[in-house]
Amino acid sequence: MTQVQERTGVATVGGNPVTLIGPEIKVGDKAPDFTVNKDLMTEVSLSDYAGKIKLISVVPSVDTATCDAQTRRFNVEADKLGDNVVILTISVDLPFAQSRFCGAAGIDKVITLSDYKHRNFGQAYGVLIKEIQLDQRAIFLVDADNTVRYVEYLTEMKEHPNYDAALQALRELV
Repeated sequence: MTQVQERTGVATVGGNPVTLIGPEIKVGDKAPDFTVNKDLMTEVSLSDYAGKIKLISVVPSVDTATCDAQTRRFNVEADKLGDNVVILTISVDLPFAQSRFCGAAGIDKVITLSDYKHRNFGQAYGVLIKEIQLDQRAIFLVDADNTVRYVEYLTEMKEHPNYDAALQALRELV
């Protein structure tokens, strides 16, 4: 039986310390595989995006202001990045909620994926918050060979990621 790694002292929610489940992913690591839901029944994994550069935008819930802004920002940027780039927004929201959000917000370039069923992504990438079972905000940039090229773990859930740094790292790969 595999021991689940827990990390403390690295993240807060509303200023309150939380425990993150899973390893800390670092630049140069091979991107861990994961299984998430595209809809209630259809699962996808990292291999479904083989050969593409993947910007993975992790948000706790699309129904919050910061997550909304993060998803909208990457949706706007997606048009400028070319066909070999895919932007994946992953949250624990049900696929119904993600679909409703995208329709209302005009999100049509970012692919929303749900970690609701297995919390597999959150555990593989070290962002699953043990206490509330949501994924902590983070950004991962994975190249076409599935090597991690950029990582940003947010220490406070309500903070925005460094959009400019993530997009600059992405542009350097394109």
